[in-house]
Amino acid sequence: MKETNGILKVPEESFVRNKMRKAAAAMVGMLELRPPVNIQKLEELAADLVREQEISAEFIPFAMVLLGNESWRKTVKATPMNRRLLLLPQCLNDNNKCEGLFDELGLNCAGCKACPIDDLLIEAESKGYANLVAEGTTVAVGLVEEGSIDAVIGVSCMPVLQRSFEPVSNAAVPVIGIPLLFDGCEETRADIKWILDEMRSYEPDEARQPISVSLLKNRIEALFTKENIEKYIQGRDKTEQIAQEYLLVDGQRIRPLLAALSFQAYSTNDADELLQPLTLIIECFHKASLIHDDIEDNANQRYNTLTAHEKYGVAQAINAGDFLIGKGYELLSNLDVPNETMRNCLRFIAHSHIQLTRGQGVDILFNDGKIQLLPVEMIEVFKNKTGEAIKVALLLGAIVGGANKQEQEILEQFADYMGIAYQIRDDLNEYTEQHAAEKTGDYPFLLALLNKHFADQEKETPANLFGQVGEFRKLIDETGLLEAAKEYLQQYIDNCYAELDKLDNSKLRLSLYGVMGKIFKSETTNE
Repeated sequence: MKETNGILKVPEESFVRNKMRKAAAAMVGMLELRPPVNIQKLEELAADLVREQEISAEFIPFAMVLLGNESWRKTVKATPMNRRLLLLPQCLNDNNKCEGLFDELGLNCAGCKACPIDDLLIEAESKGYANLVAEGTTVAVGLVEEGSIDAVIGVSCMPVLQRSFEPVSNAAVPVIGIPLLFDGCEETRADIKWILDEMRSYEPDEARQPISVSLLKNRIEALFTKENIEKYIQGRDKTEQIAQEYLLVDGQRIRPLLAALSFQAYSTNDADELLQPLTLIIECFHKASLIHDDIEDNANQRYNTLTAHEKYGVAQAINAGDFLIGKGYELLSNLDVPNETMRNCLRFIAHSHIQLTRGQGVDILFNDGKIQLLPVEMIEVFKNKTGEAIKVALLLGAIVGGANKQEQEILEQFADYMGIAYQIRDDLNEYTEQHAAEKTGDYPFLLALLNKHFADQEKETPANLFGQVGEFRKLIDETGLLEAAKEYLQQYIDNCYAELDKLDNSKLRLSLYGVMGKIFKSETTNE
C-alpha cells in the first residue's frame, strides 16, 4: 500500500462508491480476472482504476476490495443462498440501546431494532443464509473449511478487510466484502442498500457453483467403512483380511479426495456407482505402495499403528500389497465407462506405476547410502514418487469425468509440482520436529542440498555423515541450507498456483486452491 501510506478510507458520497463499483466490474470483465487474485495484482489494478477515474489515490485499498468482489461475483452469485454466510460486525450495534448478549462467537441479536443488524438478520434468515455477528474472518474461513458454507458476504471495516485478503485468498473462500463507511470499534455505519443488493443476488450456474471440499471429504470418509469395503473385498482369506485392514487405516485420504474432486468437477454424473469405486481404486494403489514402501524402508509404524510387515511378516505384507494392486486394476476394469476412456485410464495408470517404481528404486539406493543425489536429482525422485501418486488420483477422476486433453496436461504438471512441494515440506517439518529415532536419511532434500554445497566447493560430502545426525544438523545450520530449502518450497508452491491459473474448469481450480491452502498453510503466500 505504498501509494496510500496505509490510509484505509471509503468514499463518503454514494455516487463515488457506485462509480468505482461500476468501474471495477468493467475492469474485471475486460481483463477476465479469475479468483483468487493475489494482493499485488489487486493493488496494481486498483491504482490504475483510481487514476483512470480521476479519484484520489487514498481510495486504492477500497478499489482493491471492489476488484476482489468483482472477481468472485459470478461464483458467489452461483452459490445457493442456503450455502452462504452473512457476516456482520458487532460494531454496527448501538451501545446505548443494544439489548443483545455477547458470547464467544459474537453478538446474539435481541431484535430491539436499535440498529440495522436485526433487519439484516431477518432478511438473511428468510433466504436461508447462515449468519454471524462477529469481528474478523477467522470463523468464516473455518466454516468454509468445515463444509458448513460455500461463500461469504462479509461486512467489516477496511483494516479488517485488508488483513483478510491473504487468508481468504489462500483458503479460496468465495467472498463479497462490503466496507463500513468509516472505521471505528463502535456505532459504525454501513451502506444497507449495498448489503441487501449483494444478499439478494442469485444466478444459478452449475459450472461456477463451488464444490464443498470438506463435505466431499466427509462423504469419502463415509465410504471407507468395513461394510462398504466388504462389497468389494469380502475378507475370505488372510490376504483379503490384511488388505481390508489397511484400507480402513485412516490417513488423510488426500488422494481419494483429489480423484473425487476432479471427477465431480468435470462430470455431470455424481452417482456413487462411479464415485465410490474411483476413490477405492486410488486407495488400493496408495495403500499397496505404502505397504511395499514400509518394507523397503524397514519402517515399523505408520499412522500410529504397526506396519503390515511388522504385524504379519514381510512375505504376507508383500502379498497383501500385490493383492491391492491387482484389486485396483480389477475395480478399474469394471467401471461403466466408454472403451476409449477405459484404455486411457489403464494406459495412464500403468505408466505412472512404472514411473513410481523408478523413483522408488533410486530412493532405495539413496537410503542405503550407495549413491549421493544433488537437488535436481532428488526433485526427480519426488516427482516420480509423490508427484505420480497425486497425478494418478487427479487424472483418473479427470479422465473418467471427461476432461479434455489440455486440462489433463495442466493437471499432470500441477501434480508434479505439488508432489515436489509436498516432499520438501515434509523434509522441513521433520527437521523442525526433531525426534529421538531420527536419521540423516529422514531429510533427503536437505542432504541433497548439502551434497551440492560440497560439490560447489569441489569437495566430497563426508562419507560417514549418513550415520551422524548431530554433525549433519550442525552443517545444515552453518550453511544456511534450511532457508535454501524454504526458497525451493516456495518456488514449487508458486509453480502449483501458476498451473492452476491455467485451468478452464473454475470448480476444480478453486477446489485445488483450497486444498493447497490447507496443506501448505504456513508456507503459502500466493503473492
